[in-house]
Amino acid sequence: MPALSIRIGICWIYCYLLLNGPVTLNGQDQQTVHEVLRQQIGDAKLAMLFQGKTESQARQWQGEFSTKLNELLGSTTPPKRWETVIRSGKRLEDHTRYEILLKSPGVPTLPVYLLIPSDGISRGRPAVVAVHGHGDFGHHAVAGRHDLPEVAKAIQSANYDYGLQFVRRGYVVVCPCLIPFGDRVEQAKYGSDPCAVTFVRMMALGRVPIAENIRDIRWAVSFLQSRPEVNPENIGCAGLSYGGRMTMMATAVEPRIKVAAISGALNLLQERTTLRYSCGLQIIPGLLKFGDYSEIASLIAPRPVVWEMGDQDKLIVKDGWDEKFKQRLELIYSAYQQPKHLLYDHFKGGHRWNGEIAFPLFDEVLKTRQDN
Repeated sequence: MPALSIRIGICWIYCYLLLNGPVTLNGQDQQTVHEVLRQQIGDAKLAMLFQGKTESQARQWQGEFSTKLNELLGSTTPPKRWETVIRSGKRLEDHTRYEILLKSPGVPTLPVYLLIPSDGISRGRPAVVAVHGHGDFGHHAVAGRHDLPEVAKAIQSANYDYGLQFVRRGYVVVCPCLIPFGDRVEQAKYGSDPCAVTFVRMMALGRVPIAENIRDIRWAVSFLQSRPEVNPENIGCAGLSYGGRMTMMATAVEPRIKVAAISGALNLLQERTTLRYSCGLQIIPGLLKFGDYSEIASLIAPRPVVWEMGDQDKLIVKDGWDEKFKQRLELIYSAYQQPKHLLYDHFKGGHRWNGEIAFPLFDEVLKTRQDN
């Protein structure tokens, strides 16, 4: 028995050292798992950073990195066929708002709002997928549900109803509800952070939430293309916070999206996971072996994109991480000789939607394409 106890004790010490690093009996020189991971993440090599200078090099790199990203994500292909169930419709002063469920065998039902301008034009409109971020209300705020008191507060705090703002500019708008938010979560049953719990549970199945949400945004694009009011070639995507991250992700893998507005998301995974908590919904296992969010964003090039950043946004760190992000983006847009397609909107304010550059950009790209 004493020998067994000794072996157990040695095993315990070995496991502790493996997870937590060196430790001494007097408490000096301890290294926690948190510190080990911070160091390892900070030292990640990012082996597939773009280093080219020409368009051909940019296209080759995008093909290679896109292949790697798809391997890491798994399938994000949306259903080819689905049933459209209209739950409600309401004619408002300047648009009609529909609550719709998209249903297809083998995938979870997707709730969306569909917003259509009420000016009598029934064909060939440009369209936008408006993607929500974190919060209890999911897609309700982005669609402009000012009639719901708590949603109205969320809208006011972050200028959050950009779906409504787009429909009032003449766009057909679809606002999908992502997981695990709004109508797609029973938060009381989680007992913890739904983002982290959903990530862990999906990982047990070999899936990640970010891929599921990319699929649903791509499904929203397909839904817009199926609508008679929409010109299927003139579709953009816009979002704030996690909606900005998912706008970046979906635009990177979905060539049908012609222009993007990414708000409150100019940060790197290395920065997020070394300096503070990082949401499980934004994790792609193994990504940092090859690249970061900046490399995913580089797959959007040379399509037009605007990155919105409030000067008081506490989620955007101003200690060089944002500059690394911008330098990597600017390199590939320069290789394409399209630096004017990469725009920044540095505005006064916090973590909110702005639109000062985004709205004119969408009009220029989508409405000009329509006129031509």
